[in-house]
Amino acid sequence: MFEPVVATLITSMARTVTGARSLWLGCAPVPVQRIYYANHSSHGDFVLLWASLPQNLRKFTRPVAGSDYWNQSALRRYIINRVFNGVLIDRERKDPVDNPLQPMLQALENGDSLIIFPEGTRNLEDGLLPFKSGLYHLAKSYPQAELIPVWIANLNRVMPKGRVLPLPLLCTTSFGAPLQLEDGEDKALFLARTRDALLALAPEHS
Repeated sequence: MFEPVVATLITSMARTVTGARSLWLGCAPVPVQRIYYANHSSHGDFVLLWASLPQNLRKFTRPVAGSDYWNQSALRRYIINRVFNGVLIDRERKDPVDNPLQPMLQALENGDSLIIFPEGTRNLEDGLLPFKSGLYHLAKSYPQAELIPVWIANLNRVMPKGRVLPLPLLCTTSFGAPLQLEDGEDKALFLARTRDALLALAPEHS
């Protein structure tokens, strides 16, 4: 009942603190099924990306997040499950027969869009870490969803580790052109191409 109010408060605070701008450089904010993939430098990344979407897109766009972090407390579980309707994945794979992609594939089958971070972990340096293989397998299993690179700029500098109050820096989310897995394209080439497309949106590469 209160989840829409909580979501509005969180998104409003995220935009106010970061002064966030959304730059739709290669696509438009239209209601088509997508996999938004972005660089990852902060636990606030998916909040800012989600807040950067128009409200009609937020309704069916679900962030993918690690269950090990978000299941640590009742508050975190409430936020990820009830407010953001997140897709939780087991990054530790306690049971090796489990497919960690299955929750994401199920969300796509249900018509949802996803927010994912293909580096797999937070990167506190400049640039991008090598991509994990999950993006490739999602593109191969569900080719009808558009792959949209999104570069999140400055969020790690707005709230650096150990700082209590945010710094007054402008954050941007830059949305690139849609990509697809090409016929016959192998995993290494695909991951390199999608990584390059994301890196090209970074301000120093513009």
